[in-house]
Amino acid sequence: MLNALKHEKFLLLALLAALLAYPLEHGMLHSGQAIALASGLALIFFIVCASIRVAHHAELLAEKVGDPYGTMILTLSAVLVEVVILAIMMRNEASPTLVRDTIYSAVMLDINGILGLAALLGGIKHGEQAYNDDSARSYSVMILTAMGVSMVVPEFIPEADWKLYSAFTIGAMVVLYTLFLRMQVGPHSYFFSYSYPQKRRRGEPEHEAPAVSQGLSIGILVFGVVVIGALAEVMSKTLDLGLEGTGAPPVMTAIVVAAISAAPEILTALRAALANRMQSVVNIALGASLSTVILTVPVMEAMALYTGQPFQMAMTPVQTVMVLITLVVSAINLNDGQTNAIEGMTHFVLFATFIMLSMLGL
Repeated sequence: MLNALKHEKFLLLALLAALLAYPLEHGMLHSGQAIALASGLALIFFIVCASIRVAHHAELLAEKVGDPYGTMILTLSAVLVEVVILAIMMRNEASPTLVRDTIYSAVMLDINGILGLAALLGGIKHGEQAYNDDSARSYSVMILTAMGVSMVVPEFIPEADWKLYSAFTIGAMVVLYTLFLRMQVGPHSYFFSYSYPQKRRRGEPEHEAPAVSQGLSIGILVFGVVVIGALAEVMSKTLDLGLEGTGAPPVMTAIVVAAISAAPEILTALRAALANRMQSVVNIALGASLSTVILTVPVMEAMALYTGQPFQMAMTPVQTVMVLITLVVSAINLNDGQTNAIEGMTHFVLFATFIMLSMLGL
């Protein structure tokens, strides 16, 4: 027991921070802007601590149950964090573009950031890295459909009809995800898996960590996600206050929310790429993007219908262009069953462009 707790010291540290954050929240928010900003940055550090352990147990699950189940657990947990944070923030401060900007930021981070960096680093270390191209095609076409229906078409819907189209969007996303889930874990699960060579890779270290049961890994992963969500609620308030009046672009909050939910995915994907397990990277990056759109949209649209306050879901022209370029590049790169450093660099350049446009307030 003590040995197990020792291995979870990062998660325990994050839990302690969460237990202290709530009683100290009032003081952090009323002790000046500098204190609020410092508190927000400190809470981000503790969120990363929890993410390290979540990523570790997600990797253990992926190894035990195999793809796509292990990575699916991770992406669903991350989306749950995102939905909880968004619901809390929209309840506290109704920003009509926060949901849209967060989903857009998450897709840019997942596809261009995670996939780009992982393919770049993995390509430099291993050269070409193989994966099942059926998974990439399935993910890409569903991401394009989901974003088109929920974040492009709303630009052309009359304001008087927003409730009707919102209800339609909820139904469409539920149907899409139900079918996708059936494919992913049912008769087409082989689309999302890949048979890696069984021989030990040179220089691969022996596993020294004690064996952990599958149930315990799931429990710790879910608990870690809850801790991350708790920390993120206080962090969002302190960071908003700390950045107020500093000239930071409005989309910064959305980027932070997306980065928080993706933190465990980033660590897991990079480790998988360096271990020459590109299928896990594809499942994480594209699966997280799809889950973000197809699960976050119906929950938030239902919240809009319940409150009677519509969100601005239609993307701006710049956002639409960036998403289309990203999905076109993704469709070209992920069409041959192998990634390389050049393909990774193309996505990472698009991610850098997204950051640059965000800093310009576009």
